[in-house]
Amino acid sequence: MSSSAQLPRRCWVEIDLAALERNLKLIRASLPPRIKYVAVVKADAYGHGLPQVAARLMHAGADLFGVANIAEAMTIRELSTDWPVLLLSPVLPDEDRYLAEFDLAATVSSPDEVRRFDAIGRAAGRPIAVHLKIDTGMGRLGVWHPGARALYDAIIAAPGLHLAGVFTHFSSADEDPAFTAEQRRIFLATLATLPGLSDRNILIHADNSAGLETTPGESVFNAVRVGLLQFGILPHPHSLLARTRTEPVFSFHTRVGLVKTLPSGTSISYGRTQHLTRDSRIAVLTAGYGDGLARASSGQASVLISGRRCAVLGRITMDQTMVDVTDVPGEVACGDAVVLVGRQGQAEISISEFSAWADTIAWETLCSVTKRVPRHYRTALET
Repeated sequence: MSSSAQLPRRCWVEIDLAALERNLKLIRASLPPRIKYVAVVKADAYGHGLPQVAARLMHAGADLFGVANIAEAMTIRELSTDWPVLLLSPVLPDEDRYLAEFDLAATVSSPDEVRRFDAIGRAAGRPIAVHLKIDTGMGRLGVWHPGARALYDAIIAAPGLHLAGVFTHFSSADEDPAFTAEQRRIFLATLATLPGLSDRNILIHADNSAGLETTPGESVFNAVRVGLLQFGILPHPHSLLARTRTEPVFSFHTRVGLVKTLPSGTSISYGRTQHLTRDSRIAVLTAGYGDGLARASSGQASVLISGRRCAVLGRITMDQTMVDVTDVPGEVACGDAVVLVGRQGQAEISISEFSAWADTIAWETLCSVTKRVPRHYRTALET
């Protein structure tokens, strides 16, 4: 057999790249014209496929890409040698040389990074672009805000560095508006202490999909980082861009592998955590936690078969999941299509609902769909 891609589908993800492009255009249209679009595509573009997603976002007009590591940056560079790329995570010392070699922008949080990156820039004969990150309450990357002025001065004084941006990160934009407002206040106050900042042609960004509140009145901000929202998932219903009505890009599918009838009282799956309360028709699906169905959602989740919701029974296993199809009209047969996330007829299971069944978040769900699940890309713009 020449390729596994030619095998019939058992469990798969569909990625609608046309919807992705429409989403970017909707988001951009909702922002002031001066705001740059930083497309965050880390973690394989949130499980959507980095090469395919980045290529479509380039076509749609993203201004800059945010990635987590050098390997992801290299994937962007294979598509384009001159599109700006920002590394959002720390750069390891043995990775420093790639900053100059592949023209990447680095996040700076410490004096040590200033020294290292400055040395690389001077050796290369051209400065390394850096974004100064200011910690306003996330407690992860970034210089703690009272020390921002000293680190800013060190960057400006380093001949091997070029300050391309200043940013912060909100820790609870989707949960704590008051603390987000305080982080924003601290960031703005800290920016005011940085001499000559307004004279520099740099990106200043604080907002991400969950905390997007940048307005024309806050003229200091000129970029936003957009991750989950561009994939049609609204992290925070009260963000500025809730009105854009972006479309889901991701859907998750499997098939029925077996249908059987079992009597009332029968226990289902490992651990016998659930017993049938009636004579039932059971469909065994060809997907399990080895594909990305969280075991924690056992007994909580539902799927769509013939446009009807069907409850998951017992524990989800590695390769199969059992569901109750007793109330589905007509015959459910081996090979029938099953929707795990997405639409079927008039019914829909959103990624947020799917995630809530496992007591997790959409970010983790998207990153948890495993490598054995092929991604199929829809590319055409529909009219």
